[in-house]
Amino acid sequence: MHEEHVSVWDDLRDGWKAGPGRALLLAAAEARLFTRRPAAFDAFIVGYPGHLDLPAAHRAAGGRPVVFNPLVSLADTLVSDRGRFGPRSLPARLLEQIDRHAFRSADLVVADTHAHARFLAQLTGRADLAVCFVGAEERLFRPDWQPPAPFTALFVGKLIPLQGVETIIAAARLAAELPFRLVGSGQLAPLLRDRPANVEHVVWVEYERLPGELHHAGCALGIFGTTAKAQRVIPNKVFQALACGVPVVTADTPAARELLVDGESALLVPPGDPAQLADAVRRLAADGELARRIAAGGRAAYERGASEAVLGSRWRELIEGLL
Repeated sequence: MHEEHVSVWDDLRDGWKAGPGRALLLAAAEARLFTRRPAAFDAFIVGYPGHLDLPAAHRAAGGRPVVFNPLVSLADTLVSDRGRFGPRSLPARLLEQIDRHAFRSADLVVADTHAHARFLAQLTGRADLAVCFVGAEERLFRPDWQPPAPFTALFVGKLIPLQGVETIIAAARLAAELPFRLVGSGQLAPLLRDRPANVEHVVWVEYERLPGELHHAGCALGIFGTTAKAQRVIPNKVFQALACGVPVVTADTPAARELLVDGESALLVPPGDPAQLADAVRRLAADGELARRIAAGGRAAYERGASEAVLGSRWRELIEGLL
């Protein structure tokens, strides 16, 4: 595999703050990609967030198949989920047009869950989307977990509506006897100003240190937001926690149910329900056998449905189907 990449977002932790200056960098990067000519290959894969990269990809592909793995709709993310633009605003309409053009121009579009594929098909008018889970980088995220003392509930992620940050903070208030560690920054960071004493906030942890954070946590927290998008996705951090063999607590959604079973491979709680979340965390903290069983079940679910071996085979099948 050969990668064609020009950095635009790599140094930006809070992408939601991107403005005109970043747009100029993006335009310059697209121009550079447009003129590149990769070595011999069979198919060209455009990943997240590559909605604007499709023209350059088609030029570079030279008639060979172009596969788009978007992970998100720009309009859904910036309008419906994060509220950056109003639903009837000019930017919202422009983002919808970018979504439709990107999806329709690829030879194959691969969504991350079946729930998300159904939504993206309705949004873009393209009904032939394939599905492949995100998975985790197994060179980093390996099983090495044992119930720690003291127990800590770990959250890692951008502080955006999808995550349900307010639900996690409220749950921490209810389970005041247990420590919570929140790693991340973003538009909802002001919610942490009045966090309870048992909530530690760390703005940033280097990516290579995330497995260590997971291995030393009592449980890993997924997403708990009540937005429509939260119903359709399984975030990276859930796959990473499962790969590390850490017990996971996350929202009970159609997407989560595609991989996980409540009480077997994760504890699934209603979205936006701090009482249920606090109860789930308390159960894992009080019952080491339950924590071990959920951890083992989650790792088994990962191996069956989202390991590199499984997803690699799935990607090979999809690409060979185009050749």
